[in-house]
Amino acid sequence: MPRELQIQVTPEIAANSALLTEHIAKLMHTGVAEIQHVSVLKRSIDARQKAIKINLKVAVFFQGENFSETKIQLPEYKNVTNAQEVIVVGAGPAGLFAALQLIELGLKPILIERGKDVRGRRRDLKAINRDHIVNEDSNYCFGEGGAGTYSDGKLYTRSKKRGDVNRILELLVAYGASPEILVEAHPHIGTNKLPQIIQDIREKIIEHGGQVLFETRVKDILIKNNEVYGVETHTGTQILAQKIILATGHSARDIFELLDRKKVFIEAKPFALGVRAEHPQTLIDSIQYSCDFRGEFLPPAPYSIVKQVNGRGMYSFCMCPGGVIAPCATSPGEVVTNGWSPSKRDQETANSGIVVELKLEDFQPFAKFGALAGMEFQKAIEQKAWQVAGGTQKVPAQRMVDFTQHKISDSIPKTSYVPGTTSVELGEVFPGFLTQTMREGFVAFGKSMRGYLTNEAILHAPESRTSSPVRIPRDNDTLEHVQIKGLYPCGEGAGYAGGIISAAIDGEKCAQKAAESLH
Repeated sequence: MPRELQIQVTPEIAANSALLTEHIAKLMHTGVAEIQHVSVLKRSIDARQKAIKINLKVAVFFQGENFSETKIQLPEYKNVTNAQEVIVVGAGPAGLFAALQLIELGLKPILIERGKDVRGRRRDLKAINRDHIVNEDSNYCFGEGGAGTYSDGKLYTRSKKRGDVNRILELLVAYGASPEILVEAHPHIGTNKLPQIIQDIREKIIEHGGQVLFETRVKDILIKNNEVYGVETHTGTQILAQKIILATGHSARDIFELLDRKKVFIEAKPFALGVRAEHPQTLIDSIQYSCDFRGEFLPPAPYSIVKQVNGRGMYSFCMCPGGVIAPCATSPGEVVTNGWSPSKRDQETANSGIVVELKLEDFQPFAKFGALAGMEFQKAIEQKAWQVAGGTQKVPAQRMVDFTQHKISDSIPKTSYVPGTTSVELGEVFPGFLTQTMREGFVAFGKSMRGYLTNEAILHAPESRTSSPVRIPRDNDTLEHVQIKGLYPCGEGAGYAGGIISAAIDGEKCAQKAAESLH
């Protein structure tokens, strides 16, 4: 049996298998030749002291012990060509993993996606970056793979209580992700690598008899006697099934409006909203690693920060070391930001959403919209950003210190946000309570992270799609909607997930419950 050890080593030793084996041999008072192999099981960085260390959990195999590299295998998927059908609306992580799970359970998924396939989306992303043209069905939020595909592919989750995180990670590895995601404390696939994995998942679904429909928008959910029996698409085509997994993501406003119009019970949900802050990556490295030069053995430094300001949480969200800020509007006439990183995280800038917790009472000015009040609050800020920026995808921007001092920045340097920036006082974009909270919050951040509060940092507004502004309530046991039988609200759009991993877990769970009710 291998020996498992928890050790702390220098970044240089952690990066070199020979040095690591030598170090372990010394710790175990044995010769290097006695060690057959060292497997790294978990890796994290400890940057609390000036001398940075790497925490490792390793398995040590001695000579004569049974060791072989094991390749993670895909499940044995059934051929479901002629099986009972289940509609899955949305091909983000929740929808894709729901479809895979249905096939595993012997049911045929009909996966309906309003956007284009993962490769076809690229032309529309180019159009929004270069020409400021927003395709309402194909953009950073809509299309095969969902919002995470072209806005980072980070896999970090706190949702371990929700399900088997390792199962999702192992499936991603089986579909082509680096095995490193099983090891890293904050795993990350990267926007440059995730599209191929998404494509391979889709091909597997089709290979085993599932159906995938792109550029097909669900216009209506067919309901009779509080029970679903299918959907109608934008072309007027009806697709019939007894079960519908609704996995449309946090930006599918037309679906929220459809449910509200049909008097299907939904409710407003608190979320967080703010700006996306961009610093030079070298500055974040120097703050986090307490050094002038990061060196070759450490990755670009991330950061995580949270403060209580005026009775509200203000915190970093979706932090992207070595990353890029992207335009993520889903309709003309609005500006939305998000961030992503390539797999190597090798861009010159670091960015993060810096957001403030909202409360249901904040939506009171939009109370006439009922359950959609939070969505309308969100929409109003995005539309204001569009107006303030001159009616383009140029993002309203301000230097961080200038923002805290109520000054319009004389100049904004070129940032990673490709459509460009417009220098404004960001108080024009946000309600007064939100502006004041962020101003005080950035000052508090600067006291905790010396050097963080600087005019080298540029704030881009708004970061508004942190999570769904609506919850579609479901029964805790069956996962069906509390009112409509056969409808399974799923993933981020329904208010039950917060990222790729938790959405995938929720997709599998909804598929399992749908299968149980059919068998």
